[in-house]
Amino acid sequence: MLPLPESLRPSAERLFTDRLELAHRFASMLAEQGPERGLIGPREVERLWERHILNCALMTDAIGPDVKTLADVGSGAGLPGVVIAIARPDLDVTLIETMQRRAIWLEEVDAELGLGLEVVRSRAEDLHGVRSFDVVTARAVAALDKLARWTLPLVADDGALLAMKGGSAAEEVVKADKVLRKMGGVDPRIAQYGAGEVEVPTTVVQVRRRAQATRKGEVRG
Repeated sequence: MLPLPESLRPSAERLFTDRLELAHRFASMLAEQGPERGLIGPREVERLWERHILNCALMTDAIGPDVKTLADVGSGAGLPGVVIAIARPDLDVTLIETMQRRAIWLEEVDAELGLGLEVVRSRAEDLHGVRSFDVVTARAVAALDKLARWTLPLVADDGALLAMKGGSAAEEVVKADKVLRKMGGVDPRIAQYGAGEVEVPTTVVQVRRRAQATRKGEVRG
């Protein structure tokens, strides 16, 4: 099992509570199979807990207690979707992934850990008008303007898009302003989670989708 650095244990215990063992098992699966299956780079294994597992788990601090359904777009290795499902078992989590080999991996993870995930092999655009979720998440998928075109139509009215970003978050919000407004996205905010817990806090751009958004003005990808 991939060891959890002691310096990170308080944060891990706070985020995963009595499901920390499941997080351990997922981290070990990623460490053992991730590089050879092209899910993570070989150099990422040694920093898997801080830069990936906890980085994603901190995203749950941005998800309100009343949220019921969540979709993770471009789930890939299961970051952040699988991690969120472990930390928040009260959520109905759907993983949306286009690549077959990654979708198969996600199904294997679900079977091994018993998380009750829904894995959908599809482009996000193909689910527009078909599915909607209280919250849609994404990590390292695309720039915010492009991501908004793909994901905001999947967000229920008054729901939110939560996009994990890096140092370019503020610049991306400015560049995406026109697209966000056309897609019904309002009140974009940038927040950091985990300061004082991890070396690099998690940066999240949150965009709410206004109720009764005007559909005809939406931009299609």
